[in-house]
Amino acid sequence: MKVAILSGSVYGTAEEVARHAQTLLKDAGFETFYNARATLPDIQAFGPEAFLAVTSTTGMGELPDNLQPLYSAIRDQLPAAWRGLPGAVIALGDASYGDTFCGGGEQMRELFAELGVKEVQEMLRIDASESVTPETDAEPWLAKLIDVFKG
Repeated sequence: MKVAILSGSVYGTAEEVARHAQTLLKDAGFETFYNARATLPDIQAFGPEAFLAVTSTTGMGELPDNLQPLYSAIRDQLPAAWRGLPGAVIALGDASYGDTFCGGGEQMRELFAELGVKEVQEMLRIDASESVTPETDAEPWLAKLIDVFKG
């Protein structure tokens, strides 16, 4: 299975989690595509069969600037080939922000729903005010996702 990993990061933490997820997915036998500056044509050329989005949250619950162009391009085109594919989201945020906690992840979930990408596992929320090792904290969730993807 070919898994495309999309990420948005302000300070690099979400990128670290995405790279760690890529390593775990590759070790489990998946072919992966990950580029923090990926464009829609890059992802379409890869021919994804599943998706993982890893994003932090900025401002008032928005996606980081580096993910905005890709998000907009996907939303504008809504690639029909992605309908029905499995997907999941890891959201990083700070719970002290209240209602906007993990808002970037929520935007990715909504985009996946618009695309018809099936959420196969509940979104993982990682709280920056509690976690000092988000890559490690994501491992049990990623292990379950790998099992789901293997079907």
